[in-house]
Amino acid sequence: MNFAPRDARFLLALTSPFAPLAGYQLGMNFYAFAVFFVAVPILDLAIGRRAEPCSGQELARLERSLLLRAILIAYAPMHLALIGWGAWIIGRGELSAWQALGLTLSVGLITGAQGITIAHELGHKRSRLERWLAKLLLVTVSYGHFTVEHNRGHHVRVATPEDPASARFGEGFWAFLPRTLWGSLRHAWELDRTEVLGSVAASALIAAALGLAFGPQAIAFFLGQSAMAVTLLEGVNYIEHYGLVRRRLPNGKYERMSERHAWDAYEWLTNCFLVHLQRHADHHLEPSRPYAALQPRELSPKLPTGYAGMLPLALLPPLWFAVMNRRVPNPPA
Repeated sequence: MNFAPRDARFLLALTSPFAPLAGYQLGMNFYAFAVFFVAVPILDLAIGRRAEPCSGQELARLERSLLLRAILIAYAPMHLALIGWGAWIIGRGELSAWQALGLTLSVGLITGAQGITIAHELGHKRSRLERWLAKLLLVTVSYGHFTVEHNRGHHVRVATPEDPASARFGEGFWAFLPRTLWGSLRHAWELDRTEVLGSVAASALIAAALGLAFGPQAIAFFLGQSAMAVTLLEGVNYIEHYGLVRRRLPNGKYERMSERHAWDAYEWLTNCFLVHLQRHADHHLEPSRPYAALQPRELSPKLPTGYAGMLPLALLPPLWFAVMNRRVPNPPA
């Protein structure tokens, strides 16, 4: 049988788009932030970690699971509907500036944390549909060049000074952010400028369509949720490889990527929401392996908690350094 009841835990990923809707109905437009940056980290601590590797038979089953692929595909229309709904609500002009900001950032929280995570997973697939859906999700957050740079840039240059998405030891997030935004775009342009131009045009068309349908405030909403989504993505990039460096060999090349070059986190709840994104070392070693089949890696450095708890910490560099610098193995001098 291809399905096991425990696979249903990944259905949690499909509940995220309802958080901004719930916040709007409750009159609490920052509600999604309370859920994902307060409730989820507390539940991560209460529920704990799951880091047991699969048997060979279970691994093979997970790699063939149609349900687990369907969850990724099912998210895409929910993502599009969330953006359309947010543009409609904002475009009516009935919210105060503070309420509109809360709703915009809450939608961006979901389109970034959930949407880009699922686009990342789909972008590593071989089927034309899944790769097309990855591109669609990414242009809705104005970051369509991500797949080009991530697959052909980051995975090749990870944990080296050449990779703009690998944070350096002692580099705060607010210094990392402009460096990775510019460096990733520049390298994507070098790799495939046609793809970059096409993605920019697609995002501009979406913004224009929302503006025509719902008014100019809808364009501001689209750009605002995009900015939030991209900031979250780069926050995750910052966390995933902070301070980890591949050695340069005598021949001038870098040592091969190993499990020591990516931070892992095994908090059960956040891994369900983020479809095992936190099993990041195995993803780099087996980039085509489906998310549910990603394995814990014994030698990977471990984060003190899941991404939901680490992201707010990353926004406060002195606190981040106090927690993380002593955990970095073999920090550069």
